[in-house]
Amino acid sequence: MCSYLDGTVNLYMRPEEGVTVAVDLDEMRIVGFVDRVTVPVPKPNGTDYSGLQKRVGPALKRIGLVQPDGPSFAVDGHMIRWANWEFHLSFDVRAGPIISLSLIYDAEQQEFRQVMYRGFISELFVPYMDLTEEWYYRTFFDAGEYGFGLYAVQLEPLRDCPENAAFMDAYIAGQDRKPIKMSNVFRVFERYAGDIRWHHTELGIPGKVIREVRPEVNLVVRMVSTVGNYDYIVDWEFKQSGSIKATVGLTGLLEVRGSNYTHNDQIADEEYGVLLAENTLSAPHDHFLIFHLDLDIDSDSNSFVKFVFRQTPVTDRRSPRKSYWSVVSETAKTKSDTKIKLGSEQVELLVVNPGKKTKVGNRVGYRLIPGSITQPLLSDDDYAQIRRAFTKYNVWVTPYNTSEKWAGGLYTDQSNGEDTLATWTQRAMENKDIVLWYTLGFPHAPYQEDFPLMLTLSSGFELRPANFFESNPVLRVIPPGVVEWPNCSIPSVI
Repeated sequence: MCSYLDGTVNLYMRPEEGVTVAVDLDEMRIVGFVDRVTVPVPKPNGTDYSGLQKRVGPALKRIGLVQPDGPSFAVDGHMIRWANWEFHLSFDVRAGPIISLSLIYDAEQQEFRQVMYRGFISELFVPYMDLTEEWYYRTFFDAGEYGFGLYAVQLEPLRDCPENAAFMDAYIAGQDRKPIKMSNVFRVFERYAGDIRWHHTELGIPGKVIREVRPEVNLVVRMVSTVGNYDYIVDWEFKQSGSIKATVGLTGLLEVRGSNYTHNDQIADEEYGVLLAENTLSAPHDHFLIFHLDLDIDSDSNSFVKFVFRQTPVTDRRSPRKSYWSVVSETAKTKSDTKIKLGSEQVELLVVNPGKKTKVGNRVGYRLIPGSITQPLLSDDDYAQIRRAFTKYNVWVTPYNTSEKWAGGLYTDQSNGEDTLATWTQRAMENKDIVLWYTLGFPHAPYQEDFPLMLTLSSGFELRPANFFESNPVLRVIPPGVVEWPNCSIPSVI
């Protein structure tokens, strides 16, 4: 594809539509040229986003996070320790950040307990809904075809992350087999934004007001990957409550198509896009990110359980109420139990350890709290959907297999769909080493506020303890800055 840079650094906003050049990358020569159609090149006016542009609006006063005693986390090689957490952070040229060997300290049991063996982004699929000659094949697999980690960018303090962040580098193998250093691709920092971990004000006791509140301070691991026009901000966030939260933010530049139109009133036929500016159309598209989540709750012998919330009618005279709802537990046993479309019923999804229970008899586990719920709108026989059939369900569960890491197939750019997550044979599930696959979706219908640069759009999910602890694990956690706290001590193992 060809673009025109004159007048702006935003090359994506000035496409020379209809011009396609084929290049032999081995011989570095042009082997094909097509000039199919002639339309105006969009104007550069208002497309530049660089710091040289004139600023408008009132300036805000400086703001920052100060840690006079230094950070509360420690980085030892690739092991990170913070509060009651310990985990390993590694880099993969395809997946980007990989979180593994996640352990949390249980103060009551006086031991570190297993939570997640490994978690990472397995694939990122971006299909465009434009059927024109130069666009119909734009169905990108940003991890399998390009390398989500390969396009990680260097992060800067006070710009990509707060001042209190620590840097971590990564290394990749070059085409000459020599290592290439990628500087500052990870930032590790503590986040406090005025959020509340828990709060209660008791007004029901005569003559007393009891008010207790704890601030929410979390640890964040961040990487930003710029794959072509889009920038993806990936945060893995650890909470003292035992939760692991993953968030993905989408920003960067839209891909646009040149057109003859300058106003919506001129458009009569299907043009596969939204008019954002004069001669500038942007096609609707999706972003599907599927996460590989290998939870090992206290061991690798786990089961997948679905809690179904069901209405129960009251048909007798035991209550003036006519109905109530209850929770029915369903443990996955067959292949059909391990493919979940969210939104069709009210459910909660858990990974539990059947061999370990709390003192009152509940199975210990973690539950998945999903973010945005999106279903693919392409037909099953569409070639793009065949290759990304893993998006048909929001959640999959498979037995652990060391060769089953990439939901889009091992060699994604050569795959026709026969080696994706959707084709893997489902085996026995109960009380086994299992992997949870969760697809996070962003259907993106462009708006004028996305032009010429898109504001960050974020979503994610949370893995939260579900009867994993005997009670609230942060009830007695010492707040930041408190030297002494009644009846509370930090074990020396931490």
